[in-house]
Amino acid sequence: MRTICPNGHKGSRTMCCEMLRAWLDIENPKRQIIELLLEAQGKGQLLVFHKFPTLLGFSGPQPVTYLQHGLLTSARDWILNLPNSSSAFMLFEARYDVWMGNSWGSTWSRKNFYSPPDSSESWAFSFDEMAKYDPPATINFILEMTGHEQLYYVGHSQGSTIAFIAFSTDQALAEKVKALFALSPATAMKHMKSPLDIFLLFTKKMFKILFGDRAFFTNIHLEKFIATRICGCKVLDQICVNAIFIMCGYNQKNLNMSRLDMYLSHVSGTSVQTLFHQWQVRTGKEFQAYDWGSPIQNIMHFNQPTPPFYRAEDMTAPAFPWSGGNDWLLSPKDVEDLLHQLPNLVYHKMIPSHNHLDFIWGMDPQEQIYDDLVEMMTQNASSFPAMGRT
Repeated sequence: MRTICPNGHKGSRTMCCEMLRAWLDIENPKRQIIELLLEAQGKGQLLVFHKFPTLLGFSGPQPVTYLQHGLLTSARDWILNLPNSSSAFMLFEARYDVWMGNSWGSTWSRKNFYSPPDSSESWAFSFDEMAKYDPPATINFILEMTGHEQLYYVGHSQGSTIAFIAFSTDQALAEKVKALFALSPATAMKHMKSPLDIFLLFTKKMFKILFGDRAFFTNIHLEKFIATRICGCKVLDQICVNAIFIMCGYNQKNLNMSRLDMYLSHVSGTSVQTLFHQWQVRTGKEFQAYDWGSPIQNIMHFNQPTPPFYRAEDMTAPAFPWSGGNDWLLSPKDVEDLLHQLPNLVYHKMIPSHNHLDFIWGMDPQEQIYDDLVEMMTQNASSFPAMGRT
């Protein structure tokens, strides 16, 4: 199979995929990245997102697809796998114009022009801010640059959380989304089975004593040391894998062990406040905005003394969720509850063997997800009749 690569080169899928990884690498001065400064309300946050190169030798408009990663990952997760199982590469090969976002606090989007990088103010954000500021800025920018009126949004885990919040609270923005493809869709986590539930025993004060109030897991050198020197060791790699499975669900036959060090080398950071917001959702069992700790603080942020609840039932964008039957973070029961709330549910597929990370690291996304996803895009997903509330 021959594939058109950046700059018009032709080659095998593997060679082309490696060229694309180099093209998008953070250390490549010629990489195609877009830096977008969020000036809204004086935030001063620099958002960085990647754009795949334009296909040379291809005539006609390319439909736009925007990919948003989950918690503790970055845009690079969409291209870490082999060519036939890398999400972004499969969409690029299917002739889509692929853009990939990086959430606040991830490897690329950590710069703030108004606060020092090691200050508490620089890290005082959660997925509230990611949902409020990132999608409007990036989607409007992409549509302006491409001349399209709508795009496809693909979000994994927290990437779908951001979408559910943004598209349920901003109907004008939701109209610019042709379809939302939500992989392991995350809202409330009432039935989580992961041992991470041990943090339910923590108070907010204990949580801050343990993790601080700034950055979490943002030391790139430490990440790579753990990935290559510890988890890359034949003796210890199974221990690392089991630690991941215990948190996210078991499915070893779908994990390419030879790429484990690559996956773990690109674990990205976030803010402690984001982690605490996830903890709050789990303990409160409600899809709700971050509680700033006092009625006065909440009034300053939300104009009301308590954090508002997010309503997935207000999201009108056509929804296409995929979920995993073996996902220990987002259980099938939580997904089922979400499906009943979505007013424009078009399609849902539950993959019994999939855990939480199979959607980005698994070896079978083409047959389990992307063959159907691309076909739906091609058939104009938003024209499908809605399933409604099931």
